[in-house]
Amino acid sequence: MKQFETNSPSHPRHLRVRPVQRLSAPLLWAGLLAGSVAQAQTAAAAPAASPGGPTQWQACQALKGDPAAQLSCFQQWADSQSRPATAPPVSASGPAAPGAGETSAQLLPALNEPSGRLLGCKDNNFSTLSQFWELQRGTDCDTFGLRGYKANSFSVVGSNSVNKQPTSPTPGHSALTPTDYRTGETKLQLSVRTKVAKGLFKNGDNPTDDHDSVWFAYTQQSYWQLFNEKESRPFRSTDHEPEMFYIYPHQIALGGGWNYRLSGAGIVHQSNGQYLPVSRSWNRVYLMSAAEKPLGPQSGLILQGRIWNRLSEGSGVDENPGIEDYVGRAELTGNWKINNSHALGLTVRHSLKKEARGSTRLDWLIAPTAAHNYTSLRYHVQLFSGYGDSLLDYNRRRNVLSVGLSLVDW
Repeated sequence: MKQFETNSPSHPRHLRVRPVQRLSAPLLWAGLLAGSVAQAQTAAAAPAASPGGPTQWQACQALKGDPAAQLSCFQQWADSQSRPATAPPVSASGPAAPGAGETSAQLLPALNEPSGRLLGCKDNNFSTLSQFWELQRGTDCDTFGLRGYKANSFSVVGSNSVNKQPTSPTPGHSALTPTDYRTGETKLQLSVRTKVAKGLFKNGDNPTDDHDSVWFAYTQQSYWQLFNEKESRPFRSTDHEPEMFYIYPHQIALGGGWNYRLSGAGIVHQSNGQYLPVSRSWNRVYLMSAAEKPLGPQSGLILQGRIWNRLSEGSGVDENPGIEDYVGRAELTGNWKINNSHALGLTVRHSLKKEARGSTRLDWLIAPTAAHNYTSLRYHVQLFSGYGDSLLDYNRRRNVLSVGLSLVDW
């Protein structure tokens, strides 16, 4: 084995070879093992060249007492001569490490940079309410595109009673003869919305900037006597509900992990589109608000509230007087997303009077086991008890169980 050393300080590349003592086999293997360990420490043992300081090969030369470490040092120096002088540029799309004082919201991706599962413009790095109501720049799906609103569903229905002869206190608004409807029927619901304006009072270019918005929505619910062959399978009731509303976003911490996310106001018309004597309709204005609490990467709680006031109509044209005493004047909805496969919802309406009326509705949404990550289709079980299941039933109490399919979150 031979050892290298400099022959002349003035010419470092002129080397002479000097024989050294032959190493025994065990000592040779120990030296090789030590060299592999020393290779990881060479950066500290042999610094790179710097102005006014020793070059790396000179630092390696200083390791004469440890031949294995010196050999490893020279090898690393040789390798460094073939590497590019500068490190490859870091991709601009790579996430930056959080700095002091930065929050996860500040590190959300830009609109054209997917992070996690990206569904169109609905990035799941934002909260559920932010995605649904497009409260921030990073969840903005732009204007005049169709979105889902309430569940779009088809269900088979069983109830404890059916309104065969609808009545109203207004003269000329009660059915003259009963119709042989069945308690078993089907229910169809179509509900869509579109954003007609955005960024009126709050806007910004950063993904986390709040954006306010104006929406138009339409919901249609029909009860279809599909199993009533005797009556030629008629549609027993169809309610139409167009509405216009304004959403103002917030990011206010309420404590306990809750965040107040939005306030809003709207106007809604609801009618069944039928002729006398079973024509029904009313108009109302409402205020709304919502808050949410994340429970985990795939779970969370949402609370949404509405309170409304009916727009007055003349006594001679009021088709359903006192409807707010039955259907209610306010509602509170709680949603619990258990995980990607299961969600529970509870909606309570109240008349806000001493004679308490209203309704309670419980919804259970179940995703297909093998497709919960990429489908908006859900098995849907719903239990309703109270008044106002349809406009024809505004003053009739019913218990209704519905089982079917719903399309949500699109």
